[in-house]
Amino acid sequence: MLLRGVLEKFEKESPFTVMAHLSLAQALQPEWVNDVFEEHSDGQYTRTLLFSTVVEAMGLVSLGLSPSVHAAAKSLGEKLTVSLTSLYNKINRVHTAVVRALVGGSAERFVPVMEELMPKGHRSVKGLRLRIVDGNHLPASEKRLKPLRKYRGAALPGQALVVYDPDLGLMLDILPWEDAHAQERLIMQALLPRATKGDLWIADRNFCCAPILLGFIERGAYFLVREHAINPNPKVESKLRSLGRVETGRVYEQTVSIRDENGVVHRFRRIELHLDKETEDGDKIIRLLTNVPASKINAKKLADLYRRRWRIEAMFQRLEDVLESEIKTLGQPRAALFAFGVAALAYNVLALLMATVRVKHAGTLEKLKIDVSPYYIAMQIRMHYAGLLLLADERDWEAYESLNATRFAKMLMGLATNVDPRYFRSYPRKPKVASKKGYVSRSAVQKHVATSQVLEAGRMV
Repeated sequence: MLLRGVLEKFEKESPFTVMAHLSLAQALQPEWVNDVFEEHSDGQYTRTLLFSTVVEAMGLVSLGLSPSVHAAAKSLGEKLTVSLTSLYNKINRVHTAVVRALVGGSAERFVPVMEELMPKGHRSVKGLRLRIVDGNHLPASEKRLKPLRKYRGAALPGQALVVYDPDLGLMLDILPWEDAHAQERLIMQALLPRATKGDLWIADRNFCCAPILLGFIERGAYFLVREHAINPNPKVESKLRSLGRVETGRVYEQTVSIRDENGVVHRFRRIELHLDKETEDGDKIIRLLTNVPASKINAKKLADLYRRRWRIEAMFQRLEDVLESEIKTLGQPRAALFAFGVAALAYNVLALLMATVRVKHAGTLEKLKIDVSPYYIAMQIRMHYAGLLLLADERDWEAYESLNATRFAKMLMGLATNVDPRYFRSYPRKPKVASKKGYVSRSAVQKHVATSQVLEAGRMV
């Protein structure tokens, strides 16, 4: 009874912590994680250290529960049956196929739960699954590796292509790539087999080339891609037709075509958005290529859908700000990409919690005109997660094991009853005022002042 009382206390006072633990358990069942490793590892094998323990250690770092891999390993106690050197060796050699299978497999477990939570008609386009694809380059790492110590430039540990569902808010797939200088178009060729009938893939101009567009067609998928200035250089087959205005400008449409290597002509729709205000890059016209029939989605709707591509940029920003997706001490490409993959998985957990609160407290959020913040949700989890694991017993979680998607969604909704969304509201920042940075001499940069003297004088002394 005492242990049950502890869990009930957490359910009432820190529901997000309980929801996060249950969601992680749902997505990362140890047996499944170890099976993924055995199936996709490249030459690695399990002797003493289970891969589920490695994922647990990296998860503690990604969620901000431990400041480093070293600290996370120490907190595992008897679970870590090997030396720290062995743990780092394991992390440094995790194959990218394992990372991809881990993220994709866990996302597959969340999709039906999200579908249960979402109201009917939540899809942006009836009958189509939106897929936004974009690349994310990991930032420069510290030069702890011996071959990098004398190198003055930045050392980039890798990159990844990410597939994001904007309607569910989940990262469905990531394709980690160790070569940070590889072209995204080349990497995309390895991701194309994921495209299936009923998908609408949205991408920027980096992915606009004939092999990628024809690859979508070959697999029966639709695409909406911003046209590159050079590729694929389609042939114009009709004049531009004005279709009226949208919020940001006027929309035009025409028919264009490209010919494949077998001489077959493929016709697309080119949608031009003539902007009222130019973009940050100075563009006044945005051209989009699509194979979606006009009878299915009109040009105005497609132009609006492309504007939603920014959501994946916002998702990358949250990964960086809310979770530890970029651990600069990990210089080995596979280790850095593994950390990014675990952070992606943790992001999906936060997305699930946010969706639950938005549905449960939709009336309150709409009335107050506010939204929930993943940052403050993560803050609560960080504050109480260690205490939950310390005080709760494994038997307390037995009632939540083996829940199907429907029952798991209902359980989350029940826990969300104890959430007051006002305490987790987001505070959107206003756009920064652009200011030019003038030249400053080296002597001025190196000069320092005593803050107390400046404050006392009311000016720079």
